[in-house]
Amino acid sequence: MKRLIEFLFPPRPPRLRDAVAADAPQLAAIHARAFARGWGQDEFERLIAERTVRAHVACLGRKPVGFILSHAVPPEAEVLTLAVVTDRRRRGIGRALLAHHLGRLASEGISTSFLEVEEGNTAALGLYRSMGYAEAGRRKGYYSGGADALMLRRDF
Repeated sequence: MKRLIEFLFPPRPPRLRDAVAADAPQLAAIHARAFARGWGQDEFERLIAERTVRAHVACLGRKPVGFILSHAVPPEAEVLTLAVVTDRRRRGIGRALLAHHLGRLASEGISTSFLEVEEGNTAALGLYRSMGYAEAGRRKGYYSGGADALMLRRDF
């Protein structure tokens, strides 16, 4: 029934905007549910205020449902984190955020984006590869439990 309702009344796409300090509590809550070690509100406040960090939020109504942060020093940027609330995953929000984010970075003179992802995170790897990222290296045993981190790169 839910699929029929979504087919007949497709959900509106999220509104994408720059993150602001007032978003920090919601971003910390989303991050805590998405990762084994969530970042605190104070960490998000600090990052959003930092002049080399670019942060974007996806909102449904006024509520943030996803975000992305990068550290940017032209001509390169590194994605620090990307997260979408659990019940909104696999609906294109991460893709929309990443596309918007990369477009904004490119407009600032960024020509290369890097990121790290756990090798077993197939959903994230699928997204990143579909958006043009390719493996540029590996960090053996980087994550707790011994999983490798894949270092990905995208030139644009």
